[in-house]
Amino acid sequence: MSKHERKILRLMDPGLVKPALAAAFRKLHPAVQWRNPVMFVVYIGSIVTTLLGIEALRGAGEAPARFILAVAVWLWFTVLFANFAEAMAEGRSKAQAASLRGIKKSAWAKKYSHEHKGPYHGATWLPHKGEELQRGDVVLVEPHDIIPLDGEVIEGVASVDESAITGESAPVVREGGGDFSSVTGGTRVLSDWLVVRITVNPGESFLDRMIGMVEGAKRQRTPNEIALNILLIALTIVFLIVTATLLPYSIFSVQAAGAGQVVTITALVALLVCLIPTTIGGLLSAVGVAGMSRMMQANVIATSGRAVEAAGDVDVMLLDKTGTITHGNRQASAFLAAPGVSPEHLARVALLASLADDTPEGRSIVELARRMRVDDRPLEGARFVAFSAHSRMSGADVPEFEPGDDMPLRKGASDAIRNHVHGLGGQVPPEVMRTADEVARRGSTPLVVSEGGKVLGVIELKDIVKSGIRERFAQLSRMGIKTIMITGDNKLTAAAIAAEAGVDDFLAEATPEAKLKLIREYQREGRLIAMTGDGTNDAPALAQADVAVVMNSGTQAAKEAGNMVDLDSDPTKLLEVVETGKALLMTRGSLTTFSIANDVAKYFAIIPAIFVTSYPQLAALNVMGLASPQSAILSAVIFNALIIVFLIPLALQGVRYRPIGAAALLRRNLLIYGVGGLIVPFAGIKLIDLVLAGIGLA
Repeated sequence: MSKHERKILRLMDPGLVKPALAAAFRKLHPAVQWRNPVMFVVYIGSIVTTLLGIEALRGAGEAPARFILAVAVWLWFTVLFANFAEAMAEGRSKAQAASLRGIKKSAWAKKYSHEHKGPYHGATWLPHKGEELQRGDVVLVEPHDIIPLDGEVIEGVASVDESAITGESAPVVREGGGDFSSVTGGTRVLSDWLVVRITVNPGESFLDRMIGMVEGAKRQRTPNEIALNILLIALTIVFLIVTATLLPYSIFSVQAAGAGQVVTITALVALLVCLIPTTIGGLLSAVGVAGMSRMMQANVIATSGRAVEAAGDVDVMLLDKTGTITHGNRQASAFLAAPGVSPEHLARVALLASLADDTPEGRSIVELARRMRVDDRPLEGARFVAFSAHSRMSGADVPEFEPGDDMPLRKGASDAIRNHVHGLGGQVPPEVMRTADEVARRGSTPLVVSEGGKVLGVIELKDIVKSGIRERFAQLSRMGIKTIMITGDNKLTAAAIAAEAGVDDFLAEATPEAKLKLIREYQREGRLIAMTGDGTNDAPALAQADVAVVMNSGTQAAKEAGNMVDLDSDPTKLLEVVETGKALLMTRGSLTTFSIANDVAKYFAIIPAIFVTSYPQLAALNVMGLASPQSAILSAVIFNALIIVFLIPLALQGVRYRPIGAAALLRRNLLIYGVGGLIVPFAGIKLIDLVLAGIGLA
């Protein structure tokens, strides 16, 4: 999605608020309310007090009509505010889905007219509606054509614009026969051509699945959410029973004392609503929907809320070395000069010998030499020799002082340069060979540089660990997550890179079977595993992992095996995924703590107000000095409704996760949401009471 499209996803955007307000009223249907047992109790209480208020207007009320109807109105507001929170969360997901639907375009395709017999040069291509293509059809996609449906490239190489899906402006290369053969419907070919075999039927494309994934209303509840629901229902039943027993107790007390007033049903309904966990009950669904929505804002599509929740509990993380921990291509890191040769001269010759080398390694040598401020001007009359896999060398033939004589400057693999120098009558110094062996032993690749028949020294190529990755792994360690690097390198190279990157462990010479075995071993110990991958050989391990983040640039097999897809194809985003999962769990826990804690203040407000006429001693519990019993009850009900509104931004944005120890995190949240849940209601109820007294409603 583009930045403009993402603006509609801002919190409390008018484009989301207006539909959410309408949805809040639609959700008042009993069939909808029944799905949330806590709020269903409030819903029934609203109906009961409304009926009592109507009765009071007819002159037969248990309390003044104005008081009963005020309580009823604020109980309805409590239900509406909870509905609004859920509708806002769903609205953000639906806005994301609408944005994705805007990507889908009806396109005509060039369909192969005969059964595939390969290759497709000179084949007949017939126009066909993209939405009518079926799995197995073969289409030709040329420059500026839209790829009609998801597929695999079977011929050709092309640059593809995937910005509509990923938001990244840089095009990507797609080609047949490798890990970059997967193409997504709705993307556009910029140059060259592709022959694509369609791998899905209409309505089953990756884009269609993405739209379904972000529809929060279709989200299944996660085990954690189900467990919390059970707890909230249990608390609601307990308070329902306690409140129900207060009426006969009040009747008995009044009859025994011969004085006082029987507690009203309105007051008991208000007490019940204020004591049950309405705050978290009203926000629980919004928190779950918003978790998937926040993942989508990070350009990660989660197939279910279960995947997001599992990310919060991950304690072992498997990361591929190439592209995740390292930059992916070995880069020049040092010039190691032979005895009697200056590093500057070695760097100058290495630069000239690499100007015709278009490989990433060759470009990195040129870049390293330039950082040393070596003269990078090509010599006049020089003839450059491009790198080739056959010769394993590149270089330049530069004019000497003698006319017609050229000096060959070469850079290449150790044995290739040795043969080249021997052919010119030279020798490789033993010191250079020892240096090359030392470079190889520490996991790097040695390249040797020669000038004519003289060897000048060694260039060390190494996997460059990404900047800041060590700090990221330290952050994961503070979260209590073990990091394991997966690589196909030998153990010596893997150990060197693992030590530099700061990972906890590594798996060298990794095969699909070895990855799968490692994951299963940890899972047998009760650990939850997260893994990133993009290749077909990663599919078995991705399917086994609890959280499997697949790169959008990966193969179809990998995408089908994972439960999250990173549209940006950024393997380091696994850290962000884990933080989002932990934030989801923390948000639920924090709101639950706050909801239960603020019941204490409402207890001190309502209990004295209800029974003070029967037991004057209870006036000592009116620590807030509330104006009257009716004001106390109404203030608690109003606060109970308004706090849901104030907590909606927190439910949608989530509690920010901080990488500190579990004990410190628990103390911090108890201090903020536990102690805060005790203090805020006292202040809020008192303030509302002052307002009610000021306007004469107390």
